[in-house]
Amino acid sequence: MPETHFFTPAAGVTFADVAAAAGVALPEGADPFRTIGGAAPLESAGPTELAYMDNARYAEALTQTRAGICLVGPRFAARVPAETVAIVCRDPYRIYAGLLGRLHPDAMRPGPQFGGKGLASGAHVHPDARLEEGVTVDPGAVVGPGAEIGSGTVIGPNAVIGPGVRIGRDCAIGAGTTLSHALVGNRVIVHPGARIGQDGFGFAMGATHLKVPQVGRVIVQDDVEIGANTTIDRGASRDTVIGEGTKIDNLVQIAHNVVIGRHCVIVSGVGISGSTTLEDYVVLGGQVGVVGHLRIGRGSQIAGSSNVNRDVPPGSRWGGTPAKPVRAWFRELTTLARLAERSGADAADGDKS
Repeated sequence: MPETHFFTPAAGVTFADVAAAAGVALPEGADPFRTIGGAAPLESAGPTELAYMDNARYAEALTQTRAGICLVGPRFAARVPAETVAIVCRDPYRIYAGLLGRLHPDAMRPGPQFGGKGLASGAHVHPDARLEEGVTVDPGAVVGPGAEIGSGTVIGPNAVIGPGVRIGRDCAIGAGTTLSHALVGNRVIVHPGARIGQDGFGFAMGATHLKVPQVGRVIVQDDVEIGANTTIDRGASRDTVIGEGTKIDNLVQIAHNVVIGRHCVIVSGVGISGSTTLEDYVVLGGQVGVVGHLRIGRGSQIAGSSNVNRDVPPGSRWGGTPAKPVRAWFRELTTLARLAERSGADAADGDKS
């Protein structure tokens, strides 16, 4: 079976382009017009490929790399083999990410799955929907009445865009997603299987549980990315809001009335209960649980698998269950470890006697 390559590198990226992206001069003697044929890890990169290194764990791999050109921090620059052109810079990984986007622009967001443009045969677009020029709708997708979709947006196969939903320009809506009661900004990426705008979990409890109608919306601002199989419930009476530039991983649950600020990072497995607010630049590690009606302050970071059950001040670093400032958490863990060790030693002494 022939080898399949899903992402063919774009032509025309040169060694001079790499140096320019890093904001440094190309080393003396390097050919500025030498082109890059792709990117690869240090251990497998060849003479036509770009690599990067910014982690001490890969110091040995750096000494043996055959990469044609390598982005590297000052700390490791002396380890680059003579045959490899070293681009010494302060943030190799970030620069590498930008160059990788130039090499593989088709990997930046999901594209059409059927290979065409415009409305594919088998797409179902209501006559009252409004699509700008340049929208692509793959087979099996459904676009409801009154929906509006901006130019450059791709709607994947079997996606459902509900009545009145508005989606901005240059978005990618993945296969099998559903969007209802939602307003989506520009350059938003929604990966396959995500569910946005369905009922929040609202019931007036009693002998029988009375459903509370969820009459809010989901507002997704510009440049947000939402991972596969993530769910974002619409508001009960207020809107659920996802702020500009926020990045959400796969398998995240965001409940009704949650407000997430700008440029937050929410990692896989997180659950955020209703009416909680995350201010700008908050980071939640994997499997964090947040109870409802809390506020997590600007720039705070919560360690993975923690449970947050009270407000978090701005700029904090918390962890544990229940979550607390990391220093207190580490002291707690250290104390428990010492107690366990002492208890084990006492038990051993008792057995000897």
